[in-house]
Amino acid sequence: MLKQVIVIRKDLGMSVGKRCVQVAHASLGAYKKCRNTMARDWEADGEKKVVLEVNSKTELLDLKGKAEKYRIPVYLVQDAGLTEVKPGTYTALGIGPEDERLIDKVTGSVKLL
Repeated sequence: MLKQVIVIRKDLGMSVGKRCVQVAHASLGAYKKCRNTMARDWEADGEKKVVLEVNSKTELLDLKGKAEKYRIPVYLVQDAGLTEVKPGTYTALGIGPEDERLIDKVTGSVKLL
């Protein structure tokens, strides 16, 4: 089964609405980077998504590096800084869609939001 994981930083104190927008940016960004066949298969499979949280920029970037090592599509959200966080702040990370066993190698120990 295919899935996508979105990881959001909880240390930034973003409002619920801001977090939702960052999750959407991460999901769409990673989706746009995946192969067309993977995208079609994921769509046919129900577009499974899981949202996780980390405590820091370091944790977010570590997950990005691990996903890239496995050649999983990733998208790092860097905020424009117009509302709640400073410009350039890394807020979220989209990982996949990809086979969930492979994604679990990257994010299996990360806490659910």
